[in-house]
Amino acid sequence: MSLWVLGLNHQTAPVELRERVSFAGEALPVALASLREHPQVQEAVLLSTCNRTELYAVTEDPANLNQWLSSQAGNLDGHLYQHGEGEAVRHLFRVATGLDSMVLGEPQILGQVKDAWSAARSHATLGHQLDQLFQHTFSVAKRARTDTRIGANPVSVASTAVRLAQESFIRLDGATVLLVGAGETMQLVAKHLSDAKVRRLLVANRTLSRAQALAQAHGGMALSLDALPRQLAEADIVFAATASPTPVIDAAMLAAALKQRRHKPMLLFDLAVPRDIATDVARLDDAYLYTVDDLEKAVAENRASRLQAADAAQAIIDMQVGQYLDNQRAAARANVIRDLRHFADHTRDGLLARAQQQLAAGKPAEQVLAQFANSLTKQLLHPPTMALRQAAQGQDHALLDAAARLFPAPADNPDPPPRANDADPAP
Repeated sequence: MSLWVLGLNHQTAPVELRERVSFAGEALPVALASLREHPQVQEAVLLSTCNRTELYAVTEDPANLNQWLSSQAGNLDGHLYQHGEGEAVRHLFRVATGLDSMVLGEPQILGQVKDAWSAARSHATLGHQLDQLFQHTFSVAKRARTDTRIGANPVSVASTAVRLAQESFIRLDGATVLLVGAGETMQLVAKHLSDAKVRRLLVANRTLSRAQALAQAHGGMALSLDALPRQLAEADIVFAATASPTPVIDAAMLAAALKQRRHKPMLLFDLAVPRDIATDVARLDDAYLYTVDDLEKAVAENRASRLQAADAAQAIIDMQVGQYLDNQRAAARANVIRDLRHFADHTRDGLLARAQQQLAAGKPAEQVLAQFANSLTKQLLHPPTMALRQAAQGQDHALLDAAARLFPAPADNPDPPPRANDADPAP
């Protein structure tokens, strides 16, 4: 079984494809349950954010992962990347550190990686190998963010969206802003809006208590999601990020709100995948819609200032990949030795117990010892003998050379020693 990662992200797939492969909300436990029952997948962690969906797994053949992902979302050919063993480790370290993010060094991704690890543990798809890998990943990401400036002046999609709103035709200190959703992204948006002295803040969420908590923290007003069609017209700017599998704002709803506003322009930022705002909203006059993909151009401006820090973080990652792989190889060697000794001890103990029973039954000691020695030799040599025969047929020269080093032929005395009951040679 080997380590593999299969996935797509904002660099390989547009938002309309990424939302097909999103495992948000209740979809994640269902997907993990499916992976848990997969006969060819030994361990699995599923990371799903607005910018990426990645499956980390221990499996014999990565084609199993491709088939599973295609069964969930249809044909994804041309949009997937795949990494095995060391490159899979390197990729995860880069993701958790923020080096593979749309916003270079963004801090939210590490929490999302931890959430994916926690979900896999809760749903029994996390085994020893992936647990060790993710624990090491958290340590690497923390070190990279501590020892470099990759996390200095943190920039997120949320802060970028708020900055774009500040630079728009609407003044935040005179605007009513509606947040649809109350999760981590909306909490960041609310903080940035509060810092920017937004005039009025509304928060709509399916769970009203969460909307109330977020609104109270920033002096806003909470709404139920059911009130959205009635309250939408009050908003000059809308930020949306929920876990809904379907849009919560459609063209008809927004057209009615714009009519009620007498077609005063409205700015909308859809920060969710799957999208919260229907795509045909963009065709409405006086509606200006940005999605997470639209933000990438603005985000690119922030990348230049972080490239030097990214190089330093990459150096830490490269060193840590080597250390992790060395640890894994050392553990594998220790496991081989442990398993070999366990096999030998188990074989010996079983045959010794049978020999002791035969002696207790009065069988001659010489006969019992000869049978014990013969059986022990056969049982110890049977597995390597079969493996060497297969190696010879398959021309596996590496295994044959290793066997020659492990079991060198006697050099001086090729004849076997005399048996205990052989007659002494004549003088």
